[in-house]
Amino acid sequence: MARRFGGKYSPTPQAPAGDTPPPRHPFHGKAPSRAGGRANVAFFVPLVLLPRAFTSDPTGLALTLSAFGALILAAWLTREGLRAEDAWHARKIARRPAIPRKIFGSVLTGLGLFLAGFSPDGSLLPPLIYAVLGAGLHSLSFGLDPLTDKGMEGVDTFQQDRVARVIDEAEKHLAAMQQAIRRAGDRALEARVDRFQGTVREMFRTVEEDPRDLTAARKYLVVYLLGARDATIKFADFYGRTRDGAARRDYQTLLDDLEANFSARTRALLLDDRADLDVEIEVLRERLQREGVRPDPAAPITGE
Repeated sequence: MARRFGGKYSPTPQAPAGDTPPPRHPFHGKAPSRAGGRANVAFFVPLVLLPRAFTSDPTGLALTLSAFGALILAAWLTREGLRAEDAWHARKIARRPAIPRKIFGSVLTGLGLFLAGFSPDGSLLPPLIYAVLGAGLHSLSFGLDPLTDKGMEGVDTFQQDRVARVIDEAEKHLAAMQQAIRRAGDRALEARVDRFQGTVREMFRTVEEDPRDLTAARKYLVVYLLGARDATIKFADFYGRTRDGAARRDYQTLLDDLEANFSARTRALLLDDRADLDVEIEVLRERLQREGVRPDPAAPITGE
C-alpha cells in the first residue's frame, strides 16, 4: 500500500507506528490572521524619518522623533485592532472591542504625518493635507473597529462575563501548553497538541453561545486543562532530555483520552441545548392549542 513520504527530518514527519492518526485537517477551524502583512509593514515605514531627524536642528529633531513615535504607536494599535477584530469575527457572540484601536491608529497616523510635514516657518496647509490623507487612507486600508456587539440580544451579561473570565484563564493554559511542547523539539507532538487545542476551543464556542453550559463545562475548562498544562510542562522537560519513547506514547495517550472526553462533553452540551429547544417548542405549541389555535398543515405559509 502506498504511504505518504515522511521521515525523522521531514518538516511534517510521519507519526511513529501505533500513534493515533489525526482526526481532522491540521487547519481545521483556523482562519488566516489579518494582523500581519500590511500591519507589519507599517512598522518599517517610519524608519525613513530617522536619518532626517539626526540631521536637523533641535526643533526639527523633536518634531521628527515625535512623528516617528506617533507612527510606530499607530502601527502597533492597528495590529492589535486587527487581532481584536479577528477574535470578534471568530465568535458568534461577542462584545465590541473596549478600545477602538484601529480608529486611534488612523488618528495617530494623521498626527504623525502632520508632525513630519510641519515646519515652524512654513504654512499649515501642506501638513494638514498630509494628515487628512494619511488618516483617510489608513481607515480605507484597515477599516474601522467593530462598533456593535454581536449576538448579545437576550444574553445575560453577568453570565457572559463569567464565561469570558473562565475562557480567558483556559486560553492561558493552552498557551502554556503550546510553549512547553515546543521545548520538546517534536513537530508531530506540536501538531498533536494543536489539534487537541482545536477540540478544546470548540467547547469554548459552545459555552459562549449558551452561558448556562458553564456549570457543566467548568471542570473541563479549569481542572482538566490545568492538569493537561502541568503534564505537558513536565513531559516537555523530561522528553527534551531523554527522548524516552515510552513517555512519548504515554503523553500521546493522555492527549487522546483528554480529546475524547472534551469532544464527548461538547456533544453532550449540544444535545442538552437541543433538548431545551424541543421543550420550549412543545410548551409553546401546548399554549397555542389551549388558546384555540390549531395550525392547518395544508395551509400555505405567507408573509402576512
